[in-house]
Amino acid sequence: MIDAGLDDWGGISPVTIDHVNPEAPWPEIAALEKECAKAGRPLVERLTAYPAFMAEADRWMEPDVARAMRRHTDAEGLARDNIWSPGLAAPSPGSPDRPLGIAAPAFIAAPHIDAILTRAAAGHTLQEPEITALFATRGSAAETVVAAADELRRARSGEVVTYVVNRNINYTNICSFSCSFCAFSKTSAKSGARDKPYDLQLDEIAGRATEAWNRGATEVCLQGGIHPRYTGETYLSILRAVKAAQPNIHVHAFSPLEVSHGAMTLGIPVMDFLRHLKDAGLGSLPGTAAEILDDDIREIICPDKLNTAEWLHVVAAAHKVGLPTTATIMFGSVEQPIHWARHLLAIRNQQFETGGFTEFVPLPFVHMLSPVYTKGLARRGPTWRETVLMHAVSRIVLQGAIDSIQASWVKLGTDGAAACLNAGVNDLGGVLMNESISRAAGASHGQELAVMDLERAAESAGRSLRQRTTLYNEVSEKSAAYA
Repeated sequence: MIDAGLDDWGGISPVTIDHVNPEAPWPEIAALEKECAKAGRPLVERLTAYPAFMAEADRWMEPDVARAMRRHTDAEGLARDNIWSPGLAAPSPGSPDRPLGIAAPAFIAAPHIDAILTRAAAGHTLQEPEITALFATRGSAAETVVAAADELRRARSGEVVTYVVNRNINYTNICSFSCSFCAFSKTSAKSGARDKPYDLQLDEIAGRATEAWNRGATEVCLQGGIHPRYTGETYLSILRAVKAAQPNIHVHAFSPLEVSHGAMTLGIPVMDFLRHLKDAGLGSLPGTAAEILDDDIREIICPDKLNTAEWLHVVAAAHKVGLPTTATIMFGSVEQPIHWARHLLAIRNQQFETGGFTEFVPLPFVHMLSPVYTKGLARRGPTWRETVLMHAVSRIVLQGAIDSIQASWVKLGTDGAAACLNAGVNDLGGVLMNESISRAAGASHGQELAVMDLERAAESAGRSLRQRTTLYNEVSEKSAAYA
């Protein structure tokens, strides 16, 4: 039947007999999985609605039905394969030994996946359909993708896992933008945000930077909402206050959206504003506010934010004035794997044009208190399989462009981040000291991590841990004091 074109088995019940055909018992799902694998096809659970209808749920379903269905779907419109979601306190399904958490999956020959991986390893730029195919892998084919990514990681980064000692300073959560995924800003208060509106004074920001330095931090990461009273001079004042208090600390600050806003309020080009920031002591920019670099998706989740071209313009300008940036992706809300492919290609192409990206950081969507989820318009974040594959496929696609792939313990927990260390990841980010944005969205993994926790994560993956600076240089003796 499969050879004749069948692609769906209908319903299979593990708890009742077939009352219509009682003489024909339901097939055992495990046995059926093996038979499908022999035919080169993975067996995957679907929902009552097929994926094509899930992709247009607002057209085909009554709103309350669509809301309920989205809670059970993955990025391809199929059923989620476990209860895990980013930010939950529950342990991840994976481990360093088995990143995907699959116990002896049925083997499926996948010559087309092998061909894609061979092209990527040779340094070729993959195309959208090829990248999308990697994201769609399941079972043994997905394990092949993860193993290939980790081999690339091993060849490029060796067996060392890096981290930075830093402190997050989110100086305001008051924001004039209306991103539907954000539970951090004051505009999300009606959706259950945990924190009240605040706007830190300059002496408080400087004091937190000093406290971080005294605890051995080499970096402060400064980001906040787009306060309606903030101008470019506000950002410069924040930067000057930090550098006056601690001239030797690296300031990693201001998302491309904040940079664009600052330049606009001063009436100067973005590149000129970036030069002012650099002269005032800015060391690098976080590549946040990227979300998904596809304007169809941005129209849904952040319609008043920078579009794709504008985000890329800001990071390109930063690179040209000598300010490195990170690059991120926020995945698992309303988009599909093809949009992930477009995002990765945009980052890869930009890196080859201007350089300057120090690392790539996948940020799984934390759904619990996010307005777009509470309104029933988004999924419960990516599945575990999708999360592991995002790190692995990022390593594969960005091969030869960006050397460092980071796992976010804030989103994944330390056990989840440890599992990703054998899926192409070489960096665990920072200890943070304070983390507010994921916490506001409902994440349960805490605001600070001790170095010994990172050491345990690295050791569980058979790796050693080494402290780095923001720009991946060796640390000084003072920096190594944090514990």
